[in-house]
Amino acid sequence: MFPRNWSRALPAATAVAVLATVTGCASAKDAEPETKSFSFRGGTLDVRSHGIPTDLVATDRDDVQVTRWFDVGWGADDEATWELAEGTLDLQAKCSKLANCDVRFKVEVPKSLKVLRNGRTTDLKGAKNQAAGAPSRTVTAVRSWA
Repeated sequence: MFPRNWSRALPAATAVAVLATVTGCASAKDAEPETKSFSFRGGTLDVRSHGIPTDLVATDRDDVQVTRWFDVGWGADDEATWELAEGTLDLQAKCSKLANCDVRFKVEVPKSLKVLRNGRTTDLKGAKNQAAGAPSRTVTAVRSWA
């Protein structure tokens, strides 16, 4: 015979397990990439990623190109924005309700552009020649998890 508290806990635990199975797990690896380009003529770009994993890559392009992988679990409401205004590229993505979402970004910038991550100077991935303002040490990949 089960203790009295178990008779209440067992149905609740079962409901949580069923809900987790129904909503599924989101994975940015499974998401279709979306791409958006921004023309930018300034000398410094501040990328605000709000804790979302974001690769910053120096390339031979003249504009700023953002690729987003955003996967949302079943039943979730998602909200994603990407805007460039006054030298700041603002990348946001979130979901609500009892679901999960997974997102990551890749930002490709001209090699000559000085790039800040959340207001701080950062290294760029893929730079053959250092971008203006980048520290002298080499980093093979930079991701923002904060």
